[in-house]
Amino acid sequence: MINRRDLLKLTGLAGVSTLLGGKAFAMSSKVDESAVKGKAHVVVIGGGFGGATAAKYIKVFDKDISVTLVEPSTKYYTCPFSNTVIGGFKKLEDIEVDFSKLKDLYGVNIVHQTVVEIDAAGKTVTLDNGKKLKYDKLVVSPGISFNYSAVEGAKPEMAETLPHAWKAGPQTVLLRKQLEAMPDGGTFVMVIPPNPYRCPPGPYERASLVAWYLKNNKPKSKVLLLDAKNEFAKQKLFMEGWQALYGNMVEWVQADLGGKVVKVDPKEKIVYTSSGEKIKGDVINFIPHQKAGELVLKFGLADDKGWAQINPKTFESKNVKDIYVIGDSAATIMPKSGFSANSHGKAAAAAIVASINGKNPEDITIVNICYSLVSPDYGISVAAVYNVNEKGITAVQGAGGVSPAGMDEKFRKKEAIYAQVWYDNIVADTWGKV
Repeated sequence: MINRRDLLKLTGLAGVSTLLGGKAFAMSSKVDESAVKGKAHVVVIGGGFGGATAAKYIKVFDKDISVTLVEPSTKYYTCPFSNTVIGGFKKLEDIEVDFSKLKDLYGVNIVHQTVVEIDAAGKTVTLDNGKKLKYDKLVVSPGISFNYSAVEGAKPEMAETLPHAWKAGPQTVLLRKQLEAMPDGGTFVMVIPPNPYRCPPGPYERASLVAWYLKNNKPKSKVLLLDAKNEFAKQKLFMEGWQALYGNMVEWVQADLGGKVVKVDPKEKIVYTSSGEKIKGDVINFIPHQKAGELVLKFGLADDKGWAQINPKTFESKNVKDIYVIGDSAATIMPKSGFSANSHGKAAAAAIVASINGKNPEDITIVNICYSLVSPDYGISVAAVYNVNEKGITAVQGAGGVSPAGMDEKFRKKEAIYAQVWYDNIVADTWGKV
């Protein structure tokens, strides 16, 4: 009996043979099908919150589907809680995860390589070791990339002196070291990009935890935030916390009042604002403008704004059939966060499993929850609920919201404890046991 896998192989070879004759066999010999078993094979690119969740939940929903996760790194550092490393009360290893449980508990095939090509017509991805993986469905979850050209003088190599630390790992450590070396009385300058970007409250949590470190170690110092926006996520709560904990140490300058940075001199550690002001920092945390991950841009999955347009019910690309784009690269109404990416991964996994089994995807409800720390003992949060159906992704009115303002120290301390629990749970849900 010919099963679906055999039929796909036969029809694929027949098509290639018609076009290329004898060359078809040479091309097919390069395809590594050792991981292809069961009723279909799904390749997932990217081992972050979106990709790891998708890989895991496809196996949870249907163990007879083969899943290969392609991720170049053997270890992954989470952006959530990376600000605690910069603040100095967590270590880098505290935000380190690996992929062993996905392999051992769920049967996900892990390949530590980089994808260099996607052949949508042939349904293969090519790895940097030359091997090709054939897929029935492809999930692309590459996170974000940086648009340095948006600011005069900015270039990728300046991250070695003006670290962005917006992808956790070595950049996180570099920014922490610069903060430790900064003199008391120095100025920590953060350049904040316009929307959309990864983790909307992230810059303001980072400013909080940098201020916490400086207050306890270099109290004459200052934190200056130069923002390309006029408002930001959880603004009232952050500013309430800054005033209560740090007095005037943190200064936020909105875009209309001269906060937008238009030029940078990395060598001199100087930034220039739209109001003509020239500002020198002892440490400059330059967070670049952002767009979808390089794979999304390179292989025609992005729109002219630099983000992937997707079918919001399934996360399948509007440009290419059987390719699903999830996480930060996807254009949705949800914030670009680790929790959103985790939700995307589950939604895409459900849609892919339904499609492979000849069913229509069901309407679902997904969430985004984000905790931020203003100090190690001062937490704030925001939550939102979304319906996913034929109308797209829509926020459920009246569901979610932010922490109440004006609460006492005891309340904030509880939220800080909840923040750690939230982090532990979302990490376990993504890379650990359900």
